[in-house]
Amino acid sequence: MLNSILDVLLGWLLNLPPLAGIVIIAFIISLLVTLVYRLVTNQDLMKDLRDEQKALQKEIKKLKDKPDKAMKVQSEMMETNLKYMSHSMKPTLFTFIPIILIFGWLNSHMAYYELSPNVPFEVDVFVKEGISGEIEIGLPDGLELTGDDTVKEIVNNQATYHVKGEAGEYNISFNFNDETASKQILISNERRYYSPEKQIKDSSFEKIVVGNEKVKPFNGLPLIGNLGWLGGYIIFSIIFSMTLRRVLKIY
Repeated sequence: MLNSILDVLLGWLLNLPPLAGIVIIAFIISLLVTLVYRLVTNQDLMKDLRDEQKALQKEIKKLKDKPDKAMKVQSEMMETNLKYMSHSMKPTLFTFIPIILIFGWLNSHMAYYELSPNVPFEVDVFVKEGISGEIEIGLPDGLELTGDDTVKEIVNNQATYHVKGEAGEYNISFNFNDETASKQILISNERRYYSPEKQIKDSSFEKIVVGNEKVKPFNGLPLIGNLGWLGGYIIFSIIFSMTLRRVLKIY
């Protein structure tokens, strides 16, 4: 139900380029968090504590040659810092759960691109180190291999298949000796997908990885070109939070 609500509230972001969508959601969340912070905290008290911190810092600099007195002032500053931090943490009680829910939605819609109908994609099956043999893939109706045999030899601890199919939800299975592993996939015209990677425990299989392309909003830019949606969100949220606090004079 919550996912459906978030689809209605945030689904329009998926019609935008990834970079624009991340910038907008970072601004919205930063604005909401900043407003909640201002409403929940006593800004007069926060200003007094901030001014006290600055005054104590200046006093410590003046007492460089008097370590005993400097230690006492530093102790006072630590107490002031703790008071400031304890008050500044209160808004987290109101924003933590909503932000976690939004992050979960973003991770399932903006971290990767969807698998498109009738466009081939890779499925890599990994096995434990040192295992050799053959893996057989099992495809449901609606999916087909593109140029691969259903049985493949394990090379470098993995076997790779190329698959395509119509829009829909499917379950692909893999057989190795007497063991079976499976992975659910979603092919869609919309920005929807299942987690591309599935870890497998207590088995000869190690993991199954579906070839959804990772969203890289800064693709082509030096240093940050490989950042995903979360890295982009963090960068923009820091910029927006600092700007909003300064504009709204929040302490």
